[in-house]
Amino acid sequence: MKSMATIGSIALICGIAQASPFLGATLEVVNIGDQGTTYRLFAQLEAGARIDAVYGNSQSELRFSPREGRSFYQNANGGPTSKEINSNFFPFVPSMEWDSYVSIGAYYQNGAPFGENNLNNIGINWASFEGGGDLVTDNGSWFVTPDDAQGNELNGEVFLGQFTIQGSNGDFYDDMDIQFNIQGKDADGATWNALGVGWIPSPGALAVLGLAGVAGRRRTRH
Repeated sequence: MKSMATIGSIALICGIAQASPFLGATLEVVNIGDQGTTYRLFAQLEAGARIDAVYGNSQSELRFSPREGRSFYQNANGGPTSKEINSNFFPFVPSMEWDSYVSIGAYYQNGAPFGENNLNNIGINWASFEGGGDLVTDNGSWFVTPDDAQGNELNGEVFLGQFTIQGSNGDFYDDMDIQFNIQGKDADGATWNALGVGWIPSPGALAVLGLAGVAGRRRTRH
């Protein structure tokens, strides 16, 4: 049975626009196996809201970094985004299912649980990430257009990426550092931004950020 847990709303919110429909972020453990501990990152949104872009800029860089002694698992048959994750290959290359990659809404190339996957990206050098190292940009984004259904919240959340940590001890706070920005629209079509969402451990950070505890939660794997 796959081990599943939720890091409660990470309370990782900095510079959120007033009246933003963004409610927080969750990381969920979907597998613990030979490739490491696999986490899925979700943004929690109010009903009718959506996400159009995950980005980094000069004011607030995007960073996904495995902590010292760890690395992201990258399968040779996968790629850095969900556009390269062909789930039809999983029966033949089971380890590909736990590749590390980013997305908006769609889990795989086929768009599941939506009808298609129109994810794009610009300004990101994927070389380090694909080699197991940091994913960093201060001038890049992965995004969908406002017409792409995959950006819409589904049951109050939007999938943003999967990250498998090699050398994990099963504790997210020890496994990786995360910081990112997101842009989307609320139920009325108004644009909103959330800046500096993330977790970068440092002395005393737990008290400062007021992180929620770890709570059990069972999910249906897609």
